[in-house]
Amino acid sequence: MKMDFSGIKMNSARNRINLVTREKMDTPGKAPVPEWNHPEFAELVGRIKAARANGRPVILSMGAHVIKNGLSRYLIALMKKGFVTHISSNGAGSIHDFELCWLGGTSEDVPTAIEDGSFGMWEETCSWMNEALSAGAAEGWGYGESLARYMDKHPERFPYVDDCVLYQAYKLGVPATYHIALGTDIIHQHPNVDFGAIGQTSGVDFHTMCESVSQLDRGVFLNFGSGVIGPEVFLKALSIARNLGYPTFNITTANFDLVDLGDYRAAISYDDPLYYYRPRKNIVNRPTGMGGKGWHFTVDHKISLPNLYARLMEV
Repeated sequence: MKMDFSGIKMNSARNRINLVTREKMDTPGKAPVPEWNHPEFAELVGRIKAARANGRPVILSMGAHVIKNGLSRYLIALMKKGFVTHISSNGAGSIHDFELCWLGGTSEDVPTAIEDGSFGMWEETCSWMNEALSAGAAEGWGYGESLARYMDKHPERFPYVDDCVLYQAYKLGVPATYHIALGTDIIHQHPNVDFGAIGQTSGVDFHTMCESVSQLDRGVFLNFGSGVIGPEVFLKALSIARNLGYPTFNITTANFDLVDLGDYRAAISYDDPLYYYRPRKNIVNRPTGMGGKGWHFTVDHKISLPNLYARLMEV
């Protein structure tokens, strides 16, 4: 039997305690760069610079914790400087970005909220995002574009667009695509949720992602902390590109995460749980099997992204 969502109780997020706020965001060029010296990081930075010098794309895929770690301004700066040509994330990435844009804060205390069923039941975030996606689906827009256009239409609701990754990407003409698993995000809990609109807009974004991936020969794909959606979307997009005859073999890839893979280029058996860690297979090793090179860096985002920005800014 299909459950009726009409009786779900929503609350305003305006007085919510947020674990992440704009005041905690780091600003490139002002925040100190944490010390981190990896012997192969310089080679990756060089490949990114070479890719952009030759007009090749650099796609940055990420999980939501990049936003939750207060690193939005680094992403925006990398786009403005021309080093990142496509941003890709999951539904949670869009939600935390959206909340910071209207509320100035995001990330509730989940352990206490789940006890009474109030977790994620935030009226403004859920209703506005669903409104935006329904309107965008009617126009044939993608998920990221739908949210950005909604912000343009209601500027009084969004005072912090300067720090919004998806909005700044839209203004810069940089694709910001969001790849959604249905039932995983708080906006899927709202009575006005339209799963058809969510699927349609995210489907448009997947086509956009495939176009970017099809141009990746001599380009770079970076993944920050997305353990499932990012690697799976990338592998399918790459398969489509190669199926259609695009030369996508000389690719540089890098995965940044807290998982320690040891010798991640060595063969690994089915008995090892790390075999099933998708970024190892879908980002680092398989896509570069016919050319290019892949890396896995075991490092916190608050260390890796500031260092990436700082190294790319060096002449």
